[in-house]
Amino acid sequence: MIHSLFLVNSSGDIFLEKHWKSVVSRSVCDYFFEAQERASEPENVPPVIPTPHHYLISVLRHRIYFVAVIQSEVPPLFVIEFLHRVVDTFQDYFGVCTEAAIKDNVVVVYELLEEMLDNGFPLATESNILKELIKPPTILRTVVNTITGSTNVGEQLPTGQLSVVPWRRTGVKYTNNEAYFDVVEEIDAIIDKSGSTITAEIQGVIDACVKLTGMPDLTLSFMNPRLLDDVSFHPCVRFKRWEAERILSFIPPDGNFRLLSYHVSSQNLVAIPVYVKHNITFREGSSQGHFELTLGPKQTMGKGVEAVLVSSQLPRGVLNTNLNPTQGTYTFDPVTKLLSWDVGKINPQKLPSLKGSMSLQAGATKPDENPTINIQFKIQQSALSGLKVNRLDMYGEKYKPFKGIKYMTKAGKFQVRT
Repeated sequence: MIHSLFLVNSSGDIFLEKHWKSVVSRSVCDYFFEAQERASEPENVPPVIPTPHHYLISVLRHRIYFVAVIQSEVPPLFVIEFLHRVVDTFQDYFGVCTEAAIKDNVVVVYELLEEMLDNGFPLATESNILKELIKPPTILRTVVNTITGSTNVGEQLPTGQLSVVPWRRTGVKYTNNEAYFDVVEEIDAIIDKSGSTITAEIQGVIDACVKLTGMPDLTLSFMNPRLLDDVSFHPCVRFKRWEAERILSFIPPDGNFRLLSYHVSSQNLVAIPVYVKHNITFREGSSQGHFELTLGPKQTMGKGVEAVLVSSQLPRGVLNTNLNPTQGTYTFDPVTKLLSWDVGKINPQKLPSLKGSMSLQAGATKPDENPTINIQFKIQQSALSGLKVNRLDMYGEKYKPFKGIKYMTKAGKFQVRT
């Protein structure tokens, strides 16, 4: 299946490679670099690139491209899912998945990749199993390994590897038993200049942190499960019960994991949480332009909109800006022409605005089109789709666990056209 894996940093250097079958020359990545040069944005590189003898399948995470080399035809989503598992595992082990962290722990990285793929096919991808096979690096363990020449590889086969629930190790014990769930929704939207919604969709996930003794069996029910029509589950979820009763029934992995991810694309279910009033004008033959922007909350169910950051790529003809924000601070880079306005939290009683003028090149023609405005924001304790957890029940164990649910909405690619 997967012959080789190349890790490429943001400057286009291959800083790590791993081969499972035969060694594939680095020159195969030239096709990837050509596609990278043609892409306008780093994330716009095609995920599947055919070459005369191979397919290159890649994902971009944390400004690192993970490029898998395939010789025969396989389902691309299968490979993409595996690459995401690799990134999540590195993050779980090292805290962050950066070039520096991977280089500092290069021995553990190779040990992990050796266990996660066997002769090119996925073998152990669950964090619980991998942590018993290969101990996560600590300062003390690193010092001991350096002195004694030993490795992080465990001496025994993990107990869960051969069981019917390979994602959970046996003999788990905690003094405090707790189960916490985070419902995180990301809204992608394009709003036209009149304020009408062109496209709007929600990508949602439910992340869990479960620390329970023994082998608990959990059920999670929702107030409105019909919202979830396009869903991807963790392998622990019993799919037949979900199809029949719309109830999530599962034996959870130990620790942090993603229980499910979902997608809401019908626009009548997607509420737009902020609105923008804008007036950006350039006059023909004039060296001045007018800039005016006001933000306000809309359909947030009484929850505050915070961590608001507005950015806009202004036309090349703009030399400088003279703007006055009523709230927060703004910066303008005369080289890249990027305007950033850090608003913070929106106060509904006093809406934040940014007004002023732009200096243009003398004699320059009027820009062909007005700039688009990109907005980042967060809304705590709110799920825009209206998804609500009804109850969480536990079977198979006698104790009563602590339970908690947290909701959050944030902006993904939220764009307003002017």
